[in-house]
Amino acid sequence: MIRTVSTSPFTDQKPGTSGLRKKVKVFQQPNYAENFIQSVFDVVEGKEGATLVIGGDGRYLNREVIQTAIRMAAAAGFARVVVGQGGILSTPAASNVIRKRGALGGLVLSASHNPGGPDEDFGIKYNVSNGGPAPEKVTEAIHARTLSIAEWHAADTADIDLDTPGETQVEGLTVEVIDPVADYAELMETLFDFDAIRAAKLTMAFDAMSAVTGPYATEILEKRLGFAPGTVRNGTPLEDFGGHHPDPNLVHAHELYETMMAADAPDFGAASDGDGDRNLIIGRGRFVTPSDSLAMLAANAHLAPGYAAGLKGIARSMPTSAAADRVAEKLGIPSYETPTGWKFFGNLLDAGMATICGEESAGTGSDHVREKDGLWAVLLWLNILAATGKSVDRIARDHWAEYGRNYYARHDYEGVDSAAADTLMAELRGKLATLPGTSFGALTVAAADDFAYEDPTDGSVSRNQGVRVLFEGGSRVVFRLSGTGTSGATLRVYLERYEPIGGDLDAETGAMLADIVAAAEEIAGIRAHTGREQPDVVT
Repeated sequence: MIRTVSTSPFTDQKPGTSGLRKKVKVFQQPNYAENFIQSVFDVVEGKEGATLVIGGDGRYLNREVIQTAIRMAAAAGFARVVVGQGGILSTPAASNVIRKRGALGGLVLSASHNPGGPDEDFGIKYNVSNGGPAPEKVTEAIHARTLSIAEWHAADTADIDLDTPGETQVEGLTVEVIDPVADYAELMETLFDFDAIRAAKLTMAFDAMSAVTGPYATEILEKRLGFAPGTVRNGTPLEDFGGHHPDPNLVHAHELYETMMAADAPDFGAASDGDGDRNLIIGRGRFVTPSDSLAMLAANAHLAPGYAAGLKGIARSMPTSAAADRVAEKLGIPSYETPTGWKFFGNLLDAGMATICGEESAGTGSDHVREKDGLWAVLLWLNILAATGKSVDRIARDHWAEYGRNYYARHDYEGVDSAAADTLMAELRGKLATLPGTSFGALTVAAADDFAYEDPTDGSVSRNQGVRVLFEGGSRVVFRLSGTGTSGATLRVYLERYEPIGGDLDAETGAMLADIVAAAEEIAGIRAHTGREQPDVVT
């Protein structure tokens, strides 16, 4: 039996760059999750007889919302729901299943790298048939529907068993519980030379951060590639990520960093985040920034079987350093600078205009799926190490010697009062016309703008994507408010200095960026607006 429940709209269900993210207690309000899911189903066309993929990162509330979504999918007319065993599907694995099964789309239940637990964060994102996040026209339609919704529909049935693979019928809907790892692991074996990686006898430490990548990393790294048992740390997904913040940066993965900086460090260290789409790369004694990792992976991707024919293009988000642009120029292929959000890369990938994409926020991926993919980046690094016989440190030094170095850092001011953050950005935008020609210490502003992007695939224009201040000589600072938090505002300040070939290529990053940090403070008045003396996180 299908039941209909009367409801009223919530005014705070506008999806951000990666879906709707709120505190667990917000999602636990009566009708809250149901309203959003029903709004998705009301907007999406072609549900009758279609397949829907559902899975999440295992965080608190994951199982409950999956059960709700299955009942609502039955009422919406879907023919089949494919769900990961235990409710588990990493974000890249979900993208792969959507593509492999020819699904209409999928619900990805995650708040990515945000904390989990009863008092922490939850999220729902709708991915479309290409496996990537819904484009803005879809998310805007979903938001509009949330503001007018009056009822939601669900099958009146008991919970299904999510832990046993197989098929179950729910009001005419076939619910198929699948091994969440198998399809993804098989895809990775088509892209990378597993034999070469095994033969290289590398040592490794991988921190799954008690998040979704644990089962994937255990299967691929330890079972298929033969790394020693225990290579995967914190490999069991926990509802609260063990009380830790599953963000693979030097603050939250500090133990891994300490391991890799020790004299007896393994050859390679890596970590992934809550839903498996981000990565941290550290070699023995050498941390590689996400921006540099993108450039180095692109420069060496041809060493892996899946990319032996070369790359069609490289895309990066605007805040990501220009290091990858220099690789694209040398390879003679296009480079694209997009707004933040993987959906912009998806258009380029679908059009065959780019092969590898990346964001400074530790997201890297390729045309194998339509999401960033943390474990993919780790495997490509392993393939490169195996093929070259070089260390991570040597690969980095050789890269900078060939291309120069983009010293880079991101300063995050988290949980800033939203009104104060908006005022800071508004005042910055008001200064854009007068900034060029102004000097801040030894730096002189060459140009300043509010980044806008015209998508070369469909002509759509995205404005107000972040304030850029470009200095003479190639340095820059970017200011942007993040759309991935659940409370307050996160101000991100991106700092970049280019050091040419033959310059000082192995200096301390903080020292190289000190004058740019000072200029950013003078330009934006961060202390005055936020009350913060220091950023919460430096990446």
